[in-house]
Amino acid sequence: MEHENKKMISLVIPLLNEEESILRLHQKITEVLKRNNYYFEIIYVDDGSTDDSFKKIKDLKNHSEDKIKIIQFRRNFGKAADLSAGFKEAEGDLIITMDADLQDEPEEIPKMINKINEGYDLVSGWKQDRKDPKIKLLSSKIFNFTVSSLTGIKLHDFNCGFKIYRQEVIKNINVYGELHRFLPVLAHQKGFKVGEVKVKHNSRQHGISKYGRSGLKRIKNYILDTINIFLITKYSKKPLHFFGNVGLLFIFLGFIIESYLTYLRLTTGSIQNHTPLLMLGILLIIIGTQLISLGLLGEIIIRFNQKRDDVYNIKKKLV
Repeated sequence: MEHENKKMISLVIPLLNEEESILRLHQKITEVLKRNNYYFEIIYVDDGSTDDSFKKIKDLKNHSEDKIKIIQFRRNFGKAADLSAGFKEAEGDLIITMDADLQDEPEEIPKMINKINEGYDLVSGWKQDRKDPKIKLLSSKIFNFTVSSLTGIKLHDFNCGFKIYRQEVIKNINVYGELHRFLPVLAHQKGFKVGEVKVKHNSRQHGISKYGRSGLKRIKNYILDTINIFLITKYSKKPLHFFGNVGLLFIFLGFIIESYLTYLRLTTGSIQNHTPLLMLGILLIIIGTQLISLGLLGEIIIRFNQKRDDVYNIKKKLV
């Protein structure tokens, strides 16, 4: 392990109004890393905090010998933007992400490093004994089961923010929107080896959760995000296969209906009582044709696709 300790470790820590937690978190992280002789840097991404979070981490940088980088957004852009900005600044061979609310336990960092050194490219934490409200636990279980079933990646906790990556993983993943929940899926799609390790999860000590406070909002986002990741991972390069298959099914059903009505017209001489069915058949054929056209349009857009612009705006960067 001695040669592994010489690798540089970057910690990317998103935060939003965590003035009560940040100093204790920094102390715990540095104690663990120095005790294990790790060479490290810490990147704090202030996601538009309105309290004294930025002031506290700026004071840390000015009065500490530790290598600290700070990114401050002009407003709240969300966790995916936090990670994307932090990843761009990370110089480490290994990159660790964790939340700033003290629920992730820094003492688990060596365990995660040991796990990734077994040959994994990304290791996700599994908060088996999770200290969260019941609505959050329920929605997460449904989300994890659904994503695991659709993607074939057998992880218990996709949404855990406590993860470790090799540098080449973050260089090959584009994080935007709400895709931070699906980083293991995106990494797996790129051919990287994904693993999991059980980690301790602490009860929240200060304030309330900043991301996804409403249970119903979380469930809605989970459903939409799961559909999104399914389409991105399975059909992002071939949208015609998805829309075309559905379109062909609609056209086939419409053709069956119209064929049946044609048969009735030829054998009975009238389809006057089947006007709604006639309209349904026509509608299915029209919708099916439109879906196939939409798939073709998607193929054209992908062919001429350009790199997506960043969706965040940095107010200040101290590196």
